[in-house]
Amino acid sequence: MGKVFLDVNIPMYAGGKGHPYKESCTWIMAEVAEGRLKVATDTEVIQEILYRYGAIKLWETGVAMANAVMELVPEIYPVNLADIRRAVNLFQTYGPKGVTARDALHVAVMMNKDLNEILSTDSHFDLIKEIKRLDPKTLFRQGKTTKKPPP
Repeated sequence: MGKVFLDVNIPMYAGGKGHPYKESCTWIMAEVAEGRLKVATDTEVIQEILYRYGAIKLWETGVAMANAVMELVPEIYPVNLADIRRAVNLFQTYGPKGVTARDALHVAVMMNKDLNEILSTDSHFDLIKEIKRLDPKTLFRQGKTTKKPPP
């Protein structure tokens, strides 16, 4: 497996309360921390963390999680005009099918950085034919079975 895009829900579920995805997302973040899983993300993921924790008035938690993600993820891409233009085109196609504007932007950044896989719990990424979603539970099962990083 080459470098994959890390969606915001992976660190959010890893750092959050009990959830069906908590164990697998915690494992993913440990794999990233140990360098066994190569990931990148974009600045919008950091913004999403701050937005979510700000909305529930947990500012310190949001700051801590944002800093942790910036520390762990070796490549965090800025969003530029080419990404925005591509996101608009993707949103025109996939928005009516249920893909959010923010996720269209993530996919645009991915495509412009030649990444074609995203680690995410969000199944609406499966609607986007240009990329492939990797479900954390699937990778976790594979990794626990083989005791080595996912292929």
